[in-house]
Amino acid sequence: MMQTKNNTPAAQGKCITRLLLYHFCVNLPLMMASYPVFTAMGMRSSFPLPSWKEVSGQILFYFIIEDFVFYWGHRILHSKWLYKNVHSVHHEYATPFGLTSAYAHPAEILFLGFATIVGPALTGPHLITLWLWMVLRVLETVEAHCGYHFPWSLSNFLPLYGGADFHDYHHRLLYTKSGNYSSTFVYMDWIFGTHKGYRRLKSLKEKQ
Repeated sequence: MMQTKNNTPAAQGKCITRLLLYHFCVNLPLMMASYPVFTAMGMRSSFPLPSWKEVSGQILFYFIIEDFVFYWGHRILHSKWLYKNVHSVHHEYATPFGLTSAYAHPAEILFLGFATIVGPALTGPHLITLWLWMVLRVLETVEAHCGYHFPWSLSNFLPLYGGADFHDYHHRLLYTKSGNYSSTFVYMDWIFGTHKGYRRLKSLKEKQ
């Protein structure tokens, strides 16, 4: 575990209550509305199933484009007005846990959700590919917010993978100084230098 402070049962209950509200009132209508849109853009659910090369290629493309779009969207949300009125809801939890990954203002759900669907919208994948992509995104964002850095965490094996330690730093600092805006892979933070504070802190910890 990377932080010693724990969320109270009341705070956890608030998160669960809000999530149920968001899932039924925001996410469910969006999913229902998006199906005909994806179908019109080429998504199919019939046989034959896509090859593993097609699936893996599309998933890789989705990760790359999602990271790019998410980075800029997330960075914009850390501007003064948007943070105060929208993104601060997500940052109510300075010590994140898995469920807080989806705890956000409805406007943010729509805004950053675009990063997740833009890749599939461009390629018109098979429904199986879309489901796999959604599962991977959920697993990634839950892991990033879980508050634990495990020996088997992907960040131990993939140099550009963010993970829980990377995103935990983002939740601990003031909105203007947090950095670490990336989603899954951190190449955008590396390119634009918004990871430097995190790297300095990590370097100091390693020297202790």
